[in-house]
Amino acid sequence: SSAKIEVEDVAKRLMDYGFHAPTMSFPVPGTLMIEPTESESKEELDRFCDALISIREEIRQIENGTLDETDNPLKNSPHTAESVISEKWNHQYSRELAIFPLPYLRNNKFWPSVGRVDNVYGDRNLVCSCPPMESYQ
Repeated sequence: SSAKIEVEDVAKRLMDYGFHAPTMSFPVPGTLMIEPTESESKEELDRFCDALISIREEIRQIENGTLDETDNPLKNSPHTAESVISEKWNHQYSRELAIFPLPYLRNNKFWPSVGRVDNVYGDRNLVCSCPPMESYQ
């Protein structure tokens, strides 16, 4: 895209809106697999749609230069509580936009426990902290 936003950026930004990041690039590369079920209420589906519409507006702001191409809420998401309460904030966008992009989040905020990690590195260099197999016998 003209904003240089990747699938992972949208998936991680959804975490700032209180949603679990959807499956990325499976079964189709470069896509998100969104799987709402009949167990989700209409209110929850509407909230999800509002988040997607808001993220699209953030992308539009990158496209028109209102938000920076590399230092923006999508490229830096998800935002942890620690990252926004720190005295140091070196981003060109506000903490408000980072953590409360929609009004409902002020009353019901999910805080991701970690920021973005290198998913491929983690997948290829798994560190298991499980007890040895012998302990299960």
